[in-house]
Amino acid sequence: MCPSCNGGKSGELSLSLFINLHGYSASWLCFRAKCGWKGYKKAAADGKPSIENLGRVNKVKFKRQITVESLQLEPLCNQLAAYFAERMISSETLKRNAIMQKRSGNKIAIAFTYWRKGELVNCKYRDLAKRFWQEKNTEKILYGLGDIADASDIIIVEGEMDKLAMEEAGFRNCVSVPAGAPPSVSKKEVPAEEQDTKYRYLWNCKEYFKKASRIILATDGDLPGQALAEELVRRLGRERCWRVKWPKKNDVGHFKDANEVLMYLGPSVLKDIIDNAELYPIRGLFNFCSFFDEIDQYYHQNVVYEFGGDTTYQSSGEKR
Repeated sequence: MCPSCNGGKSGELSLSLFINLHGYSASWLCFRAKCGWKGYKKAAADGKPSIENLGRVNKVKFKRQITVESLQLEPLCNQLAAYFAERMISSETLKRNAIMQKRSGNKIAIAFTYWRKGELVNCKYRDLAKRFWQEKNTEKILYGLGDIADASDIIIVEGEMDKLAMEEAGFRNCVSVPAGAPPSVSKKEVPAEEQDTKYRYLWNCKEYFKKASRIILATDGDLPGQALAEELVRRLGRERCWRVKWPKKNDVGHFKDANEVLMYLGPSVLKDIIDNAELYPIRGLFNFCSFFDEIDQYYHQNVVYEFGGDTTYQSSGEKR
C-alpha cells in the first residue's frame, strides 16, 4: 500500500516498487490517479543511501509474463455471479469478457482480465468492499482492447463495470481506462509520450485509434470524470471527440455513469444516451441549435432593428 496516500478511502493497493536486479537502485510509483507519489533511490558507493532524481522513475525494462494459470484465476462463484446480476450484467457478457475470480484465503475478488491479441497482459482486481489493485510490473493497456480493433467509432468509459454495461446496451466497441480519473485537469502541457506515465495506457494502445473517426467519451459525470475526459481529449484530438450527458436522477443530481443508468433506466435509455452524444466543445465553434431563439426572432420579425433586405420574392417560386 502506498505510504503517501494509504490507498485512499478504498485502501487500493496501488504502489509499484521496482528494485534493480543487482540492488543498486529502486524506483516507486503510486498508480492511484489522485496520488501519483513517485521517486528514485540509488545506493551510494560508500554504502550510505542517497536520493537523487526524486520524481523521476526509471522505466521497467522487463514486463512480467502472466497467464490465467500463473495467477490462479477461477471461474466466477455463485456469489459473484449474483453480484453482477444485481448490476444488470448477464452471464453471456461475463463469459465473453473473461471475467474471473481470485481467492486469497477465505476472501474472493473479481478479476478483470486485460488481453491483447490473445495474450493476457494485465489483471485488475476488485473485492466486494470496492477495493482495487492490479498485478505489478505488467503493461498498462485499455480494458477490452480487442473490441475496438479497426473500429471507426470508439467509446471510452471510466471503469470495467461501465464497459460491461455498454455491452448490455448493444455496444461492444468500448474500452475502459485502467486507473480511474484525476482530481482535476493538469495545468501543464501534455508531456512527451515517453514521459506521460499516468496515461501510458493510451500510448501503449495508440495503434488502435488510428482508424477511429469518432471517439465518444462516457466518463463519470463527477468532476474527476470530467477532468479525465479533458485529459483524454488533449491526447486523442479534440476534433474527433464526442461526449455524453448523463440524465437527471433527481432534483439535485444526475446519474453518475453507464452502469448506474443501466441499473435504474435500462439498456434502451443507455443506448439512446450514446446515440445522442454531442461533439466535444471546441473553442470558437458553436452548435447551430445554440442560436435557435435568435434565428426564430429574426424569422418572426421580432427584432425591429434587424429586418434584413427584400428578396423581391413574395413566396417560394413566385416573383413580384
